[in-house]
Amino acid sequence: MLYKNIKKLVEYGVQTGLTPECERTYTTNLLLEIFKEDDYEDVSIEGEELDLEQILKALLDEAVARGLVEDSVVFRDLFDTKLMNCLLPRPAQVQKTFWEEYEKSPEAATEFFYRFSQDSDYIRRYRVKKDMKWKVDSPYGEIDITINLSKPEKDPKAIAAAGAAKASSYPKCQLCMENEGYAGRANHPARETHRIIPITINDSRWGFQYSPYVYYNEHCIVFNGQHVPMKIDRAAFVKLFDFVKQFPHYFLGSNADLPIVGGSILSHDHFQGGNYTFAMAKAPIEIPVTIPGYEDVEAGIVKWPLSVLRIRHADEKRLIDLADHVLQAWRGYTDEDAFIYAETDGTPHNTITPIARKKGDMYELDLTLRNNITTEEHPLGVYHPHAQYHNIKKENIGLIEVMGLAVLPSRLKEELEILADYIVEGKDIRSNEKIAKHADWTDSFLPKYDSITKDNVMDILKEETGIVFTHVLEDAGVYKYTEEGRRAFMRFIETL
Repeated sequence: MLYKNIKKLVEYGVQTGLTPECERTYTTNLLLEIFKEDDYEDVSIEGEELDLEQILKALLDEAVARGLVEDSVVFRDLFDTKLMNCLLPRPAQVQKTFWEEYEKSPEAATEFFYRFSQDSDYIRRYRVKKDMKWKVDSPYGEIDITINLSKPEKDPKAIAAAGAAKASSYPKCQLCMENEGYAGRANHPARETHRIIPITINDSRWGFQYSPYVYYNEHCIVFNGQHVPMKIDRAAFVKLFDFVKQFPHYFLGSNADLPIVGGSILSHDHFQGGNYTFAMAKAPIEIPVTIPGYEDVEAGIVKWPLSVLRIRHADEKRLIDLADHVLQAWRGYTDEDAFIYAETDGTPHNTITPIARKKGDMYELDLTLRNNITTEEHPLGVYHPHAQYHNIKKENIGLIEVMGLAVLPSRLKEELEILADYIVEGKDIRSNEKIAKHADWTDSFLPKYDSITKDNVMDILKEETGIVFTHVLEDAGVYKYTEEGRRAFMRFIETL
């Protein structure tokens, strides 16, 4: 069976274009070496399906049987990445093809690279398919909900191995250039199938890649070639537009640069973008505003649960100048009546989550005002999911959530399934340790529904989960979506 599965894997490489026909024998020999196999017999695979997940599973089972790898998801992932790398072109070849496609159009280049990242199993399609995704109507537009199931959970063996592994500072983090081709270890994922496209941003070396967990279409990461901390400043706005000018069909945004409202790796300067239109981008300007000195820039407060100032102009330099002006004003802004403090005890609280895009001939920049102050009542953050919603979402609200896509923890899949059974059967939710946290929430929405059956209970739970996430976004807004909140927002606008 080993020979058959090796042949099937090589055939997969040839059919997807990862492996040239002329390298069929070379690739076969690389795979035989990994299995410490000296012999090979050509066998027929005619008419057999080339399902990558099944081929890799069979090869991994063989590797486990031969004692080449531990039977644990982490070690199996390290091993099958090594197998897949045998099929792949070197980074220089991928870069060459990318820029050849770019000559046709930026869309052709990203289409090639995204498909390559999936065919290479760097993005594991068969895992991403498991993610639960749905949409929910809200007062602010159609919100996206996803329960992330594509990131495998470590088993006890892997956790123990990671704990016993010697400390390593190479690569410094999972966003460093040094990840390209890295074999990985128990506490760092394999990146042998990882390819990076070097690009120039703000006159410096940056990398362009896709997220292996793709929360939305063509979810990309653009990261600094140096391991330097994230910082929202004038240069950050320049970098956003440098990218959007090169890839005008993609948006690009940044997490905020402070804890609590950052929601991402703050130790490495990076952005996230992609080819997807979020609810926030569709949301209209609700209150147009004019900013002195920038009368030529279209500006306004967006109809969105977080506090967003949208600015638009055909010349991105005007947006960079205005964004820097807004940022400087917001960094030092305090409004005690609205419970906004620029700093307390020397700790800064105000920052911005910016998102850049191009629409037709116009550049657009959304500036989301963030504040990370904490209190005794809200120790995790005043403008953070409040405790009553922690059964659904306790984690930080980062860039992706800001734009209207909930990335919810994998635990929710099982919890919602159990909860559905308990609701339909009328059982005591508080009696089950796994779902007791959802009891108050369930009590709050059950009276709304005349009939909850096995057929509609999951749809109801999905709808109610979306409603909770909408409230979570409202919690994250420094100015609430009320008349009083809008007046307070305008007080800040007037300082500009």
